[in-house]
Amino acid sequence: MNMDIKEEFALLKKSITVNKLPLRNRIVMPPMATGKAIEGAPDEDMIAHYEARAKATGLIIVEHEYVSCDGRANKNQLSMADDALIPYYKKLTDAVHKCGAAIFAQINHAGAAAKDIDCRPIAPSNVSLTEDSEAPAEMTSEDIIRVKADFVKAALRVQKSGFDGVEIHAAHAYLLNQFYSPITNHRNDEYTGKSLAGRIRLQCEIIKEVRAAVGADYPVAIRFGAFDYREGGSLREDIPQVCKSFVEAGVDLIDISGGLNRYTVPGNSSYGWFSDLSRLAKSAVGVPVIVTGGVTIASEAEDILERGDADMIGVGRMMIKNPAWAENIY
Repeated sequence: MNMDIKEEFALLKKSITVNKLPLRNRIVMPPMATGKAIEGAPDEDMIAHYEARAKATGLIIVEHEYVSCDGRANKNQLSMADDALIPYYKKLTDAVHKCGAAIFAQINHAGAAAKDIDCRPIAPSNVSLTEDSEAPAEMTSEDIIRVKADFVKAALRVQKSGFDGVEIHAAHAYLLNQFYSPITNHRNDEYTGKSLAGRIRLQCEIIKEVRAAVGADYPVAIRFGAFDYREGGSLREDIPQVCKSFVEAGVDLIDISGGLNRYTVPGNSSYGWFSDLSRLAKSAVGVPVIVTGGVTIASEAEDILERGDADMIGVGRMMIKNPAWAENIY
């Protein structure tokens, strides 16, 4: 029986390389916010949380860290906005590396979704995300320049902290997703929401500047909110061209998820919620593609890989429930 199981999950257990980084298998713990940071830093409990799930996982992507204080999503979110945090992150990366897993950090600006900040939120346009949320201020050219610099500085902190790579968060109704969606981007300048080129300009500029800062061999990923699932929002048919543009800008790994709908798909209870989107991404690029959503057992992950819908599988809720999920398939 054990031999049959090992053969059944052969693709899931197969190694893969991101840029020049070898991963022992295709299992990913995706970024899932715990809301337990202490003044922006991971404490011992959070380190133990990731360490427990790293023992047979290929890649851990840590929950999002804000790149600047005005981009904070909540008061207990991790921060990558201060050099003083680097020693705390080194403890985390050391713990995960001892378990044989690779670990990425995910850097983010919440934009209109920012909370518990000392100023008015900023966003591509003066568009509220919900009826009861504060209307953000439309970003000026100076704001855009500053945010790009904040992403670059955060990426360098990620590298100095011992992470194996950095993921740029451009999904789940946060700032870079707000630029991508025509629903939230009403700009008329070079970042206009009226053209695909305008809607991805900022993401590509950030990718290029991060790549220049961290070097050619350091893995750079993007979590792409590929579809809004809303009338007037982003379109499925744009996914291949967007992913090509991201790779041309310098991305080594594309992590597919939802847009303004965030990380679930209304009415979809099957596994691999976003696999139709990851399939479109994978058809257009040569870098690995991750898909997350609804996978509960290893056979489901294996099936997605067999269909060619993705190269790596994010296992979220089940890995929260069972820290030994990855260990149990061996």
